Amino acid sequence: MQHLTAPDLAAWLADQDRPRPFLLDVREPWEYETCHIEGANLVPMQTIPGRIDDLDEDAEIVCICHHGARSLQVAAFLERHGFGKVSNLTGGIHAWALQVDPSLPKY
Repeated sequence: MQHLTAPDLAAWLADQDRPRPFLLDVREPWEYETCHIEGANLVPMQTIPGRIDDLDEDAEIVCICHHGARSLQVAAFLERHGFGKVSNLTGGIHAWALQVDPSLPKY
């Protein structure tokens, strides 16, 4: 598993020569509605086991949560189930709001 900082993810998303990762936001719907990274896909943590077949094992997946703990657990779960290109956003959406997009609400 890779660990990405918010600025590293921002640079990746801005790089037109690099394929865009699948942004897997594992927070609850109310959290996602409060703030999220543009293009992120909401799949709450507790639904991941039942929706694992909906995810592409070969895709670059970046797991996102509030501070990085839940997404770290999901990333580890995905790795145990054969996903080889999984990253965790260190510091989560909170770090993104502080370091990349200060217009996002913090909670």
